[in-house]
Amino acid sequence: PNLDVILDIPVSISMEVGSTEISIRNLLQLNQGSVVELDRLAGEPLDVLVNGTLIAHGEVVVVNEKFGIRLTDVISPTERIKKLR
Repeated sequence: PNLDVILDIPVSISMEVGSTEISIRNLLQLNQGSVVELDRLAGEPLDVLVNGTLIAHGEVVVVNEKFGIRLTDVISPTERIKKLR
């Protein structure tokens, strides 16, 4: 397929630190200062998602006083395109 037609389409990229499930009761009890324990250990790579699809893993870095991510494991471009369909 000719990829040139899609190369300039914007996509949303996000990093996921971890996740958990809580009951609605516990959700309603959350307030400022609450701590929610996640399923990922400190120091584990973060998930890198494009439009909600996992495409890589990486570690947090600081770039010009802003957070960034250094990719440590990336799926191939062909697989990335397949996952975005």
